[in-house]
Amino acid sequence: MKFIVTKPVIFKTLSHLQSIVNKKNTLPILSNILIEVENNSLTLSSTDMDISIKETINCNVIEEGSTTLNAQIMFDIVKKLPETSEVEFISNDGKLLTIRSNVSKFSLSCLPKDEFPIIETSSNNSKKLKVNSQTILNLINKTKFAISNEETRYFLNGLYFNIVEKDNLSNLNFVGTDGHRLATASSIINNSITEVPGVIIPKKTINELSKLLSENHNDIEIVISLNKIIFYIDRLILISKLIDGNFPDYTRVIPSNNNNHLKVNRSNLLAAVDRVSTIANEKSPSIKFKLLKNLINLSAINSENSTATEDIEVDYDGSEIEIGFNSRYIMDILDNLESEEIKISFNDNSSPIIVQEKSSIDNIYVLMPMRV
Repeated sequence: MKFIVTKPVIFKTLSHLQSIVNKKNTLPILSNILIEVENNSLTLSSTDMDISIKETINCNVIEEGSTTLNAQIMFDIVKKLPETSEVEFISNDGKLLTIRSNVSKFSLSCLPKDEFPIIETSSNNSKKLKVNSQTILNLINKTKFAISNEETRYFLNGLYFNIVEKDNLSNLNFVGTDGHRLATASSIINNSITEVPGVIIPKKTINELSKLLSENHNDIEIVISLNKIIFYIDRLILISKLIDGNFPDYTRVIPSNNNNHLKVNRSNLLAAVDRVSTIANEKSPSIKFKLLKNLINLSAINSENSTATEDIEVDYDGSEIEIGFNSRYIMDILDNLESEEIKISFNDNSSPIIVQEKSSIDNIYVLMPMRV
């Protein structure tokens, strides 16, 4: 095997692949990247058995072949080479790989291709759809902060994804929740497919997908089967297992009787909550909202009896309500909204609230209150 490739081209691909490799693998082969060279192209693959990435790039192929090399070492070597370098890879027997660039030379031990797991991209009884990458990225960014990290409720350790038909239109939905807060975001898509049953995409996959989509502005293809989901992003393929579990019926969590509506500037509220929550800590993470006519009084008190308070003008003519929230959760929601005008709907001091953007009323955020 022998090929030559420029540093910027291969480094970008290696940055995609090495991030999913588990650094503490008990199986040495899973710490490696599969290198396959044929037909003037180079295909690199990595996997942790739950999520896999394959990416094909152009290169100058002198001799076809294949081997595997430690992902971290390969990434670190290429990273430290000069930006305009051409990098030559040579392996005569698949057991030793030589990397040359300018006056630098590395000879590295390899493991054979045969030991690398087969990454299967075929799917039976699958659903396929095409959608713009930025549509998916926007929905993910609006919901992923609410994913649960509690392993005991593993079915909440990802985003729920489905497509439903509503008013003869296809609505693509993403939902995240950790039991204390709920984030839902949807978008109408132009697609021949009208229904996709709900699946749960793991958090690690969501994070890797976000990185990849941030570099892409074209349409991508998504293939969904019973136990895996595949994303075709230009010449890169991301394959992931799905979480095997039942996501809760999130529509039942969304309150239907919150009739006290407050309108406020998002940036102003975020800044005020941030200031008042300065004294909050793990023992006292809450912040109290006191709703008065066209005014919110924000206050916090911590376990050392330090206090903070601030008033902010709002558009509100509802009932007088005192209600407490985890300050970090409030800021997470406000950080992930885009509209400057938002609406917050309340019922009473013990019921969850609804937060919505003026520009995207179909995106709904629900937050449970805290005792204060």
